[in-house]
Amino acid sequence: MSGHDPQMLKGVLPLLLLRLVSDAEDYGYSLVLRLQELGLADLNEGTVYPALSRLESRGLLGSRLVPSTTGPARKYYEITPAGAAELSGGVSAWESLARTVHSVLSPATSARNQR
Repeated sequence: MSGHDPQMLKGVLPLLLLRLVSDAEDYGYSLVLRLQELGLADLNEGTVYPALSRLESRGLLGSRLVPSTTGPARKYYEITPAGAAELSGGVSAWESLARTVHSVLSPATSARNQR
């Protein structure tokens, strides 16, 4: 991923998927496109579909097959109550971590540590 560390993305991708699906149910390829449009241009289906499967197997997403007029049926994902709780906790944890990382990386912290 140009500009994005794959390991960092792997850690945060489930949270991003839960967030997108919490807005409205959606299918895998559409989620890939949405994430690409939001700045993860090199993200591909081979990364997203396994993450969706893991979220579903953990009971954080539910799914249903919807016939398509242009090909095979699409698997639409929706967030479950457990997924909504996971999303809420995940957002809080992410915001806390981001504040800490930002604090450590900020120029003010660097200047303090050079004294």
